[in-house]
Amino acid sequence: MDNNSTPWSSQSQASSIHAELVTVAPTIFPRVGYSVLSFLMFINTVLSVFNNCLVIIVIVRNPSLLQPMNIFILSLAVSDLMIGLCGSLVVTITNYHGSFFIGHKACVFQGFAVNYFGLVSLCTLTLLAYERYNVVCKPRAGLKLSMQRCVIGLVFVWVFCLFWAVTPLLGWSSYGPEGVQTSCSLAWEDRSWSNYSYLIFYTLLCFIVPVVVIIYCYSKVLTSMNKLNRSIELQGGRSSQKENDHAISMVLAMIIAFFLCWLPYTALSVVVVVDPELHISPLVATMPMYFAKTSPVYNPIIYFLSNKQFRDSTLEVLSCGCYIPHGPTSVGINMRSLSRTSNMRSKVLPL
Repeated sequence: MDNNSTPWSSQSQASSIHAELVTVAPTIFPRVGYSVLSFLMFINTVLSVFNNCLVIIVIVRNPSLLQPMNIFILSLAVSDLMIGLCGSLVVTITNYHGSFFIGHKACVFQGFAVNYFGLVSLCTLTLLAYERYNVVCKPRAGLKLSMQRCVIGLVFVWVFCLFWAVTPLLGWSSYGPEGVQTSCSLAWEDRSWSNYSYLIFYTLLCFIVPVVVIIYCYSKVLTSMNKLNRSIELQGGRSSQKENDHAISMVLAMIIAFFLCWLPYTALSVVVVVDPELHISPLVATMPMYFAKTSPVYNPIIYFLSNKQFRDSTLEVLSCGCYIPHGPTSVGINMRSLSRTSNMRSKVLPL
């Protein structure tokens, strides 16, 4: 805000100053609370940036990892990295200051960026689950998985998410400060029909549909793997129960992390639509976006634990080439057997 402003300024200048005040004025949230949030978001920023930069470096440096399925992981790492830079980093600074002091335009940009890249991450996870379902449960469809198909799928995801991120800039809903006024997102407090209609379609198409797809695809993957194990045992072979248990653990971790990050965000939008008169405290209104900003931390860790080839390559990078992988480097969460059973000639893809 301009310190030289006077009570007799023009009306347009007053309106501009009012817009700035929306993102500058601090709330009644205790100063120590802002300090705690700043510290937590600093840790989140460091982990998000480090983890996702590591994923990008590992995949780009290793030609063997540049497979169609891993292109989804690369896209996921890029979007998660942008969430860390545009969301967590900015919120760390604004919480340290105690208010969103960088202006209304920066607030709108941050709301747009976090919404856009968050949706890209969410939809990429959905596309990844669908392709894993094709590889395991529909081998013939899995054979069609190519770099071109992956690129087309990712282009669709990025354009689809861009639509939902841009429309609030054009008047269908809007972006503004939220909760304790140190971060910006969709204007949940707006009680207009424009905002309600956006939140209804947003919740349905950008959360409920992805959740249904992810749960359905992974449940079918696990069912197919259990059937394969039983079939191998009946034929006198040795099933890979340990690998199957590992796959179940990884799938559950993915689903739990997904819900932990995005369910509070969606629940808030549903509550606002269902009960417009409900008063939501600033801290409660802030927490869903903070949970969503933790998603870039979980995704690389889960992938590191679930993919042996990626894990070996990561340890090699971290040790500056001193780490020597032991055993086979291909990933086989029982998908090696699945690929043989289905006569798949492509390389075994990671769960």
